[in-house]
Amino acid sequence: MSGEERVPPALDERIHHPTRLTVMAFLSGCTEAEFRAVREGCGISDSVLSKVVSTLEAADYIKVRKGYVGKRPRTWLRLSPEGRRALQSHLAALRDLAAQAAALGAGADEASAAEA
Repeated sequence: MSGEERVPPALDERIHHPTRLTVMAFLSGCTEAEFRAVREGCGISDSVLSKVVSTLEAADYIKVRKGYVGKRPRTWLRLSPEGRRALQSHLAALRDLAAQAAALGAGADEASAAEA
């Protein structure tokens, strides 16, 4: 390892949890989605999705719209512009983390080979 200090990528803890990341990624693929479609697409329960929505809405990463289809209440979810930016930054940080780790692993592999 070189003497240079490595700065870990800035992962967004509000997104980093796998379930929240899954919901953010799902919503990044559409303009807006009905709660049920997000629940089914992400393979999670109503209660889990409700908790995720509360967390991401508090962070201003998603917007919630409530209305009716006929007489049935519906909830629609979408990423806010801030949420889209945060997701892109988080994904870039994950890519950087993977690249740094791969480079360190390659360096360690070379050092082991040189010692042998």
